Amino acid sequence: MSQPFRLRDDGIDLHMRLTPKSAVDRIDGIEQTSDGRSHAKARVRAVPEKGEANEALERLIAKAFGVPASAVAIAAGQTARLKTVRITGDPAKLADCVAQLRQR
Repeated sequence: MSQPFRLRDDGIDLHMRLTPKSAVDRIDGIEQTSDGRSHAKARVRAVPEKGEANEALERLIAKAFGVPASAVAIAAGQTARLKTVRITGDPAKLADCVAQLRQR
């Protein structure tokens, strides 16, 4: 299984699949697509209007990874379900957080 993230000097780029308008805000672990790529799955209650779902995703990731909200930003896929989220911080610690997502 491929990694759902790419290491950077100042953090990681995490590949995510976002489902808006959910009943809960939650990260549901890691899944693999039919072409072999992996991504983390997340659900948020916010609607996908005016960036509300993206902002909710950024807050959810910041809380789950123990980083400030300012350390999380959507790097690609602002209007798509599949997104790349840039998380700034210690790459090794962030990679450990992703490993914990696999166990969900």
